[in-house]
Amino acid sequence: MAGSCASGDDSEPRAVIAGTDGRVPTFVEVSTEAVRAALAGDGLWLDLGAAVVRVRSDAPALPPQLQVAYGCHPFVGAGAWADLHIHLARPSGARRWLRPQVIFRCDGAQPFEPFPADTALPLLEWGGNWLIGQRLNDLLLLHAGAVERDGRVLLLPATPGSGKSTLTAALSLSGWRLLSDEFGAFDPAAQVFRAVLKPVALKNASIAVIREFSPAAALGPEFPKTRKGTVAHLAAGPDSVLRRHEPAVPGAIVLPQWRAGSPTRLEPLEPETAFSALAFNAFNYKLLGAVGFDAAVHLAQHCPAFRLTYSDIHEAIGTLAALWDDTALSPAT
Repeated sequence: MAGSCASGDDSEPRAVIAGTDGRVPTFVEVSTEAVRAALAGDGLWLDLGAAVVRVRSDAPALPPQLQVAYGCHPFVGAGAWADLHIHLARPSGARRWLRPQVIFRCDGAQPFEPFPADTALPLLEWGGNWLIGQRLNDLLLLHAGAVERDGRVLLLPATPGSGKSTLTAALSLSGWRLLSDEFGAFDPAAQVFRAVLKPVALKNASIAVIREFSPAAALGPEFPKTRKGTVAHLAAGPDSVLRRHEPAVPGAIVLPQWRAGSPTRLEPLEPETAFSALAFNAFNYKLLGAVGFDAAVHLAQHCPAFRLTYSDIHEAIGTLAALWDDTALSPAT
């Protein structure tokens, strides 16, 4: 994977760590000790596109886990601004050594119970998602996968267990640009989607599905016995990372539903159904009030909507590719 990220990101404005050629290295291009030292010092700045997260930590397991999950992201060791400040710390006392744990803190608060120390990455990802959902209220944050092709976004809003993450991961491995697995981040002012580019969190049977779908996929270690079962993280590819500040217009809304043994079916939906799905699957719809309502209405009116029922991931990807190539599916205005 290191070779696949060799292009780096020479446009990173916040970086102070750079090679002799002035290019900012990626996580896979630096040593684990360099990651550990940055986390223990001023922190690491993870630029996700729509937000920047500063992470500090003394958790021994986190540096190599970050290198896999954020492999193609720029390795940035100081910055002028971060939207979120996260500190993952080992507790004092016996829990530092006996069945060690790690604690998630943000702005001095500890919103979650400690996790086992070897699951620092899942704690960072889940805690970071929670904070993004709480704080990025200049955007309508939809619980949805979001991928882009031909300048248009395919939005996959869904509840847990629908196969959203599996489908988003497979699309990102099939030539679609990943914007997010967790957040369809719609900017109401500009009427575009923005990337919140974090690794795709795959759970339980989805991990084996993606390993079979793409044996070369940059999947990190498996974390068994978490609160959501076994979890593994798929790193974003180099093109998605390099283009994380590039917005894209709405294209189509697809409500995915994985169903064992089901044939692949793509059924058109009325705008009213699409609106209901968007409003229900939004983190901050009520908080945004009229802005959120108008944004959801705009998407429902300007995007053709469908329900995709599937059991075979290859068939689902082919169906969505055919939908995208259909001349009747014109770009949103």
